[in-house]
Amino acid sequence: MSYKTILTIVTDAEAARWQLDTAIAMARRQDAHLDVLCMGVDRTQTGYYYAGATAFVQQETLERAQEDAQAVETAVKNRLAGEDIRWASETLVVQIGAIATIVGLRARFADVVVMGRPYGKGRGQELEAVVEAALFEGQVPVLIVPDGYSGAVAAAKVVVAWNQSNEAMSAIRKALPVLKAADLVDITVIDPPTHGPERSDPGGQLSQMLARHGVHAEVSVLAKTMPRVSDVLNRHIRDTDANLVVMGAYGHSRFREAILGGATRHMLEMAEVPVLMAH
Repeated sequence: MSYKTILTIVTDAEAARWQLDTAIAMARRQDAHLDVLCMGVDRTQTGYYYAGATAFVQQETLERAQEDAQAVETAVKNRLAGEDIRWASETLVVQIGAIATIVGLRARFADVVVMGRPYGKGRGQELEAVVEAALFEGQVPVLIVPDGYSGAVAAAKVVVAWNQSNEAMSAIRKALPVLKAADLVDITVIDPPTHGPERSDPGGQLSQMLARHGVHAEVSVLAKTMPRVSDVLNRHIRDTDANLVVMGAYGHSRFREAILGGATRHMLEMAEVPVLMAH
């Protein structure tokens, strides 16, 4: 079992160089096909312009989005031209409000989506929309790589954030190709409920399930000694020298569109290693 179709979505070639390097390395290591969606974003918001100006502004933003898409396409094809992997690229222009539909449709046929961190300097709001669309509309695992990271994500030690939720279990099942290849999987439980179904053996059943897949797993039960669970988790990742974290993607619905919750966002902002998450 491995990832055979990898998708990455590029809206800015310079900002996406780390995710593209990682996606290429993963495709080579797993003998997978890499799809690259080169996307220009039309940020037109009809109704926000004074009367008579809308058509001109829309035309200008459309032309700018087309130029952006073409620039991304050129950079991506130049980057991939000499690579010894199977790949294909698609170029399109999309209005920012339609990202969920476009990305969701393409992501649902991928095994994993590789993206850079969607928050921070130089990141447009379209990157957050792309990540959310892949997770909630495409229902596909998303690997978020931090700035400066490139590699095949052949993680020797993986931290799995386990809280008994459906989201965490979904992420673990979808991460099995990575977990099976790891030297050690650390099932990390933070402040387990004293009256929950796993109160006598936190993480025990999950460890058994993974062991039957050939995964070498151990369990770490930690106290919440910091304000945020994500802070405790990130400290544990550093202390154990882990090089990947697997976690559920938590969100809520707003106007029928799922968005990432604050805890998930904070984890993506602070994580120093790649984060593989699923909803």
